[in-house]
Amino acid sequence: MRMKSLLLSACLSFALAPAAMAQTVAGSGVVPATAANSTERTIGFAANAPAGAALVVVMTDATLPPLDGVALGAAERQAVTAAVAAANFDGKTGSTLSLRGIGAHPRILLVGTGAAPSSLALAEAGGKAAQELKSEAQPVTIAGAFGDGAAADVAYGFALGQYRFDRYKTVDKKAPPTGAVTLVGANPSAAEAAFANRWKPLADGVRLSRDLANEPANVIYPESFVARVREAFAGTAGVSIEVLDEAAMRKLGMGTLVGVGQGSPRGSRLLAVRYRGAGAPDAPVAFIGKGITFDSGGISLKPGAGMWDMKGDMSGAASVVGAALSLAKSRAPVHVVAVAALAENMPDGNAQRPGDVTRTMSGKTIEMLNSDAEGRLVLADANEYIAQAYKPRAIVNIATLTGSIVGALDDQYAGLFARDEKLAAALLAAGTASGEELWRMPLHKNYAEKLKSDIADIRNIAPSQGPGASLGAHVIGFFVDEATPWAHLDIAGVNQADKATSLVPKGMSGFGVRLLDQLARSEGETSAD
Repeated sequence: MRMKSLLLSACLSFALAPAAMAQTVAGSGVVPATAANSTERTIGFAANAPAGAALVVVMTDATLPPLDGVALGAAERQAVTAAVAAANFDGKTGSTLSLRGIGAHPRILLVGTGAAPSSLALAEAGGKAAQELKSEAQPVTIAGAFGDGAAADVAYGFALGQYRFDRYKTVDKKAPPTGAVTLVGANPSAAEAAFANRWKPLADGVRLSRDLANEPANVIYPESFVARVREAFAGTAGVSIEVLDEAAMRKLGMGTLVGVGQGSPRGSRLLAVRYRGAGAPDAPVAFIGKGITFDSGGISLKPGAGMWDMKGDMSGAASVVGAALSLAKSRAPVHVVAVAALAENMPDGNAQRPGDVTRTMSGKTIEMLNSDAEGRLVLADANEYIAQAYKPRAIVNIATLTGSIVGALDDQYAGLFARDEKLAAALLAAGTASGEELWRMPLHKNYAEKLKSDIADIRNIAPSQGPGASLGAHVIGFFVDEATPWAHLDIAGVNQADKATSLVPKGMSGFGVRLLDQLARSEGETSAD
């Protein structure tokens, strides 16, 4: 809860930080370029289970399903059935039952999905298994009464659930088990194809987002974020990458994005990753993420307690590039541009002062009353540039923007603000399908009154109390033409997990990758119709 507590006290902004590079910047220290997380279990598919593996059985109710290809004799089945009855295990979603000493299996883990499980429920079962078996030394077999697609869903969940970020541990580091995971079914080649073509790319996108967000700020800063993303997309078909440095942004008049970073020796960047799949529409959907690689609050300095979590104030940027990686690697028939508005918000003698007026690319002006409300500033210029350069058919912003949204929704939902009803409905549906759920929040016209400035077009905060999350969203929306469908996702309460869930280990969650991937695919289907 450290990050959420800091957000609530500041009631303003925060996000996540990116990758590892061996470089010293302004005395930041050197970190190893080769640092990597410990090896994960490989995931494969087969018609028959390997001997000596722990067995995971995915169950929809209390009845043990046929397990073709698994060495489980009649006496062993009877023992499992008796244990199920004795424990009142019912196979409901999220339920588990662990058994040992039955037959040749070192462990048998039953994981419930509930009746007629959705793709998400199957994935959650796989993730639950990964969490439960993270210390199990043996290889793992997963079986159940599921078809090819369901096996791929379970494998995807296992891939998400086994993620870890341990690359900087050196003392008494315990390497986790690396025994292979094998999903057993009648048609392993079809299941493997479904996993490789759809779900593994999505797991890779989530992993990229989590890695970027978990990295410390002396490793991930605007320039190294760009380098890490270039590396991730290298050789991927249909992708183009554009980067604007400070000189280019100053030439374009992008004063708000450059201004946020002017107190740091690390220059701001705007990164745009464009992916266009075969048959996709001419106009892209733009995903634009806040990328504050460290947020000290600037001159409006944050409290020291918990400030270390502000390495994560670039989570929105990390999630949009993760979603683009998933879509590109799976060759989805969609057209997206993923944008990271990157800056480090620091309080040196060149930093912006409360009361300064900054100008966006379009010429609009902002009276900056609080330098800790910087996310809306970097997004203002990013929105205007992308609207002009890429002509998107819709814009979705995503940011760890306010402590207010944490107070309203805690860690159960991200806040959704939208001017376009069709886009709002699509986002809500994508959230439900992906498991990254949203709650619609208000954008009342009267909020504009609270943000009126006597000397500029708008203020970046209200000088008196108000609905902080809605006011922040209003500032961002001020820089998007009202004719363009637009939505903003405030993910300040959900971008970090204080405790593990089935698909999200403790740490930075990568929230938004699954959601935006689902949205892009559903939007692509609508365009095709």
